[in-house]
Amino acid sequence: MRINAFEAAAKYVYPSLRRRLVEILYKKGLTQVQVAELLHITQSAVSRYLKMDRGALVEVEKFRDIEEKLEALANEIIKKKPDEYYIHSELVKIALKMLGKGYVCSFHSKVDPEVDPAMCNICLDIFG
Repeated sequence: MRINAFEAAAKYVYPSLRRRLVEILYKKGLTQVQVAELLHITQSAVSRYLKMDRGALVEVEKFRDIEEKLEALANEIIKKKPDEYYIHSELVKIALKMLGKGYVCSFHSKVDPEVDPAMCNICLDIFG
C-alpha cells in the first residue's frame, strides 16, 4: 500500500466533500463571493471547485446519505454562519463516515493499485 486511507481521505475525499458543499451552496442561489465568505475560503477556490479543477475525483453525490449530510450542513452554514473550525470538523466527520461505510475502497484501489479492497478492511474495522 503506497497511499494509506488517511492520505486518500486528505488528498481526495475531503476536497471532494468541500467541492460538493460549494456546489450545494452555489445552487441555492448564493454568489461565489458569498459562498467563499461562508466557507472561509477564497473566491478563487470556489471558482476552481465549481469548474471541477479541484476536488473532482470522488463523486460524493452518488452516496445519498452523504449528500443528505452535506445538504444539512449547507443549510446550517447559511443559517448560523459558523466559523471555519466548525465547518472543518463537520467535513472531517462526514469523511470518516465515508471511510467507515467503505465508500472510498474502490476509489482507493484506483489511486493505489496495490490496495486490494477484498483484503483490506482497515477503514471498516476502525470507522465502521
